[in-house]
Order: sequence, then structure tokens, then C-alpha cells
Amino acid sequence: MISSRLVTSQVWLITGSQSMYGPDTLDQVADQSRQIAEILDASSEIPVEVRWLPVVTDAEQIARVLSAANTAEGCIGVIAWMHTFSPAKMWIRGLKSLRKPLLHLHTQFGVELPWQSIDMNFMNLNQAAHGDREFGYIQSRLSTSRKTIAGHVSDPRTRLRIGSWARAALGTAELSTLRVARFGDNMRGVAVTEGDKVEAEAHFGASIDTYGVNDLVEAVERVRPVEVDKLISEYEHTYRVAGELLRGGDRHRSLRHGAQIELGLRNFLADGGFHAFTTNFEDLGGLRQLPGLAVQRLMVDGYGFGGEGDWKTAMMLRTVKVMAEGLPGGTSFMEDYTYDLTPGRERILGAHMLEVCPSIAAATPTLEVHPLSIGDREDPVRLRFTAAPGDAVILGICDMGTRFRLVANEVRVTEPEQELPNLPVACAVWEPKPCWSTSAESWLMAGAPHHTVLTTAVGTEVIEDFATMTDTELLVIDDTTTVRGFGHELKWNDVYHHVAAGL
Repeated sequence: MISSRLVTSQVWLITGSQSMYGPDTLDQVADQSRQIAEILDASSEIPVEVRWLPVVTDAEQIARVLSAANTAEGCIGVIAWMHTFSPAKMWIRGLKSLRKPLLHLHTQFGVELPWQSIDMNFMNLNQAAHGDREFGYIQSRLSTSRKTIAGHVSDPRTRLRIGSWARAALGTAELSTLRVARFGDNMRGVAVTEGDKVEAEAHFGASIDTYGVNDLVEAVERVRPVEVDKLISEYEHTYRVAGELLRGGDRHRSLRHGAQIELGLRNFLADGGFHAFTTNFEDLGGLRQLPGLAVQRLMVDGYGFGGEGDWKTAMMLRTVKVMAEGLPGGTSFMEDYTYDLTPGRERILGAHMLEVCPSIAAATPTLEVHPLSIGDREDPVRLRFTAAPGDAVILGICDMGTRFRLVANEVRVTEPEQELPNLPVACAVWEPKPCWSTSAESWLMAGAPHHTVLTTAVGTEVIEDFATMTDTELLVIDDTTTVRGFGHELKWNDVYHHVAAGL
């Protein structure tokens, strides 16, 4: 299991004011902002520590604390709140230097107005209604990228939105240092799995490096039989294992080699500090199987993966896994495969050759072995299941040449209409919003990929916040989408990104 970012990550609550109110008022500001931080820190909706910082009242303090946020390893983002009135010119230097995600929280300390006791002391202390407007102006004037949330911290809806932003910040932080290992290149002749790896590191921070598959083979061959025995015992206690794969069964050797691949792959990734990887069935070197079971189990433990050398999807899968940590539901590598076009009940059947993550499974997976017509290797072992019903998002990333584009489709994962006794792989069935034809036409118009990330744990708002934080184009297909409107959005986005690139 990859170590968790939740344990060490923080968001900093920075409260703005000014010295003209005097020390008594500033003491109250500090006390009340500390209480706001404590409420947020104690809430179940926010997955990371909310750390209170002393109130800032001048340009030097602001620049110093935002500079510290930039370099603090555990700080993944900043929440700013203008409790009273903080003249915005003092924020210019600090905001222009800030490189961490920013959330502008528009709130106040109390919920109700104390109508009978309001005096000017109360008014001087509780000025967020116009203090935050001053702060909003300077952010817009500087074109500062940020999330704006208005609401009282006692409202769980407010805390939930802050938590979504924090999860997007977790994903952004992970991506900024992510290492992706590619075993071989991408599938020959395929366009969408290509991409500019230098631009990916410049834009997102992720480093994508290629290794010969026989580098992995060496790690697999170093695995000792006793380690394989131990892992097979884990399989037997975790899954429903086909009889032919059990000790003494006709295909037990296949399971042993699948386990050996998993252990070697884990060691390779851990030793290199990789949190995502790709494989390619066209380049298996000395491997006797295409890794199936190994990939599925590594995804459960939080690793990103992309088939056929698709490093962009591997990168995004790891990012969404980090965003989703601790939430119900699952996240998996996925591919649109085929359709049920029964009128009024159109659905998509998604799967892949072997590699679908059991975190989305509806029931305990079965561990089986079946022939694979590609790869020219032994029949690989794999986990077989269908995905649990629930609301989900399908997320794809592609390189448009001038920019990276994210496309998200809100869907509903459903039970298969009937059993699938002859389908030898894990799968998911979903109904796309707003309907199949609009979803498919919009996806194709966007040039979105066939490899995707399916998540039932993370919603659209988290992905929107992530796109804002990373300055990445995002197109959303949901209940409100029309083909005409989506076509217009594509044109507007093209104009915006071409103009923005030249600024």
C-alpha cells in the first residue's frame, strides 16, 4: 500500500485584517479565526488538517506567510478569509508569488445578527461582507486562480465543498511530484495514447520515464518461492479462487507466475518511488503472462495504471485515487468497449483485457485463468467481477497539441441486464448523462480518449477544482449538456486557450 498523503497534508487558514482597529479588536479577530479553523479541522468532511495561522495585517506579513506556504512540504493549499477589512493592495505581492491552490472562504463568525445589541464595535469586528469583496476584487484584478466558497462553517454543505477543494489540492500535490514508470512504449499505431511527456512535466509536474520490460523481468526473477507461497495464501483468503488454480490444481503454475509478477512489479515500483505505471501487450520480453492480477491488485493499493503504454491515464488514475482516499466507492482504469442500444435504455459496457480495479466490485471477485488471444504468452490470471451500481464520473485526458484536455461524463453505473457467463474479464455497465447519443456525440466531438478513469468515489466538483488548480481545460458532459451547446463550448475554449497561450 502506498503511504497516505492524508496523514501529513495541511491547508493553512490565513485571516486578513488591518492594524487600524487596535489591539483589542485584533485579539478578537485572532480568537474567532482560530475557532473557525478548529471547526474546520474537526469536521469529517475535510480530509486533511486545517492549520490556523496568525492574523496578517500588512504586506510584509502577507508576503512572508504565502512564501512560507509555497515552500512548506506539508501545505497543499491556502484558505484566505477577510474577517474584517484588509485593504487589498497589501495582498498584491503575496498573491502574485503564491504557487499553492487558493480557496477564498467568504464567511463570518456568527450565524445570526444580534439585532438588539449591534453597535459600531460589532460592525468594526464583523466586516467580512465587504472585506471579502475587497479581496475578491484584487484576486480578479490579478487574474488569481482560486476557488470561492460562500457559506457559514457550521453548514455541512460549506464544509463538504471545502473538503472537495482539499481533495483536489491533494491530487494536485501528488501529481506535482508523481513518477510514472512505462514498461515499453505505447501500442503501435495508436494516436491518443501518445503525448508530450516534457509538457506533462512542465504543466503538471509528473515525470514519465520508460524502462525496458526486461528490467521488470529481472525483478520478477529475484522473487523467492517462499514469498510466492505467502502471497498465494493471501489470494485464497481474499478471493474466490478457481479450483484449477489452487494447490494441486492443473493451472496452479499460472497462479504462481501471476503472483511472482505481482511481487516483482511491487518491488520495482517501490524501489524507484513510482506511484503509477504502464504495460504493453506488444512488449512483454521475458514475462510469461501479460500482468493482469498484479495490475488489478496494485490499483486497489492506490497505484495509477494505463494499458498499452497510456501514461496520461495512469497519471490521472493515480491522481483521482489520491483525491478519493477514505471515501466510499472505488476508482478504476476503464475503457468503453461496446453498447446496449435498446431504445430508451441505452448503456455502455466498459472493460479491458484484464485490468479493471476491484475497488469498484459489487461482490467478492473470483480469481480465474482464461485464454488471451493477444500478447503471444501463457494464459494470464485475473480477477473477475462486475461493478457495483452507483453514481460515477468517467474522466479522460488527451493531448491536443497546444494543451491537455480533460473530459468528464457523469454516469450511473447499473447492474448488467443479464449475467455475463462467457465474459472472462471484469466489467462495468453504465448509463451516461444526459443520454447515450448526446454523451457519445459530445465525447467524440471533444476528441476524448477510449482509455478512461471511472470513479464512484469522487464527484465532478472535485475534478473541476483540480482543473482550476492545474490550469487545465475541462469539458463536462452532464444532465444539462446539449450537442449544440457543447459544440459552442469547444469553439469558445479553443479561442480562450489560443489567446491565453499568447498572453
